Amino acid sequence: MVGATQDVNSADAEMAAGGLVTPDQPVKRENRIISLDFIRGIAVLGILFANITAFGQPFMAYFWPPAMTGGPTEMDQSVWVFQMIFVDFKFRIIFTVLFGAGLYLFMERAWARGSSRWLQFRRLLFLAMFGLIHYFLIWRGDILTVYALWGIIALSMMKWKAKTQLITGIVFYVIGSLLMLAIMGGNFAAATNPEIAANFPPEAQEQLTNAPKEILVDSKAETLLYSGDSYVAIVTDTVTNQVGNLIQELIFVGLTETLALILIGMALYRYGFFSGALNAAKMKRWGWIGVIGGSVLTVPFALWTQGAGFPFFQTMFAFQALLGITAIFVSIGLMALFVLWAPTAADSWLGQRFVAAGRMAFSNYLGTSIILMPVFHGWGLGLFGEFHRLELFGVVAAVWVLMLLWSKWWLDRFRYGPLEWLWRCLTYLKVFPLKR
Repeated sequence: MVGATQDVNSADAEMAAGGLVTPDQPVKRENRIISLDFIRGIAVLGILFANITAFGQPFMAYFWPPAMTGGPTEMDQSVWVFQMIFVDFKFRIIFTVLFGAGLYLFMERAWARGSSRWLQFRRLLFLAMFGLIHYFLIWRGDILTVYALWGIIALSMMKWKAKTQLITGIVFYVIGSLLMLAIMGGNFAAATNPEIAANFPPEAQEQLTNAPKEILVDSKAETLLYSGDSYVAIVTDTVTNQVGNLIQELIFVGLTETLALILIGMALYRYGFFSGALNAAKMKRWGWIGVIGGSVLTVPFALWTQGAGFPFFQTMFAFQALLGITAIFVSIGLMALFVLWAPTAADSWLGQRFVAAGRMAFSNYLGTSIILMPVFHGWGLGLFGEFHRLELFGVVAAVWVLMLLWSKWWLDRFRYGPLEWLWRCLTYLKVFPLKR
């Protein structure tokens, strides 16, 4: 089965590389794997739904409802449960898997032109530059820097067999999930069991006791900062106080999640998962099993946390550890179903707009952050901390409409999205034509 699939992929690779002898033209529609663009478009919209709380409320409110300005309402708690079951982690996993697939697809076409991995290395260095600008000057929920760093590391694994990439990615993800279970589960156990806490050093016991209070204090300070009228103060705070969080995310998230999903994405692409080379009936069956099974398994974790009143360490254990285990099944299942749906959907009025949003995912991801800055910051409309979760979904819906409308409009007139064009020019150190 694997050998046959790899033979199919070799043929697909030759077809995909056909007509791509120069990098100065966008990939023609007939040479694009439409499911990648379609799923990427859905993912970039879904990521906004997941991230919106961290845009309009203190960052920790994304994980822990009590950190919301003024405290959470019952509706906030219910929306948190809904998002945990159906939204959170899923689209980030999908986005990361697609990033891995895109890394390999780019190199496949680069190899067909005689280029080496150094081209991809330079491309990822510029991605890191964009990510750092995003983190320090726009919004500190950036994922591009993590992608760039671990994408560079994944370059050394690019020529592994697809089976090796897949197995390694799965093993890394399992190890990362077990590590999160151990860390978050240990904190939860110590916070709820004095006998276990007694085995911790005094400093650690003090941190366990004070952590929720300190987070509430920090969240109130964050609300004051972002509600103020000084953009410079926000940037200064990020540069001064948030570098440690960036480094921690680069290392910890990368080790427990990002590298694993990049490798899985590479392998799935090479097996023909996105190009329709796999058995459609099996993909449909296992896709629904993953989506329904993973969602059902998430329900008790979400309700357990809500029923307890969102104790801090219990919430973090459920959200950061348990959710990571169930979300991977939902994410892979969704991708399988979207792959099957993509050929039909891409020909519809709405589907074309999802495809366009996916082709411009880089511009849409960063553009969303740029748009939401003046919406929430005090120097703009000053709505930070004003909207609760349900109201924030109204903001999400408005940005979704804007994203779907402008992406298709732009690509009807230009060859690439604005940031896609800039990234391409930097990668090849050459200015390419933009207008059609």
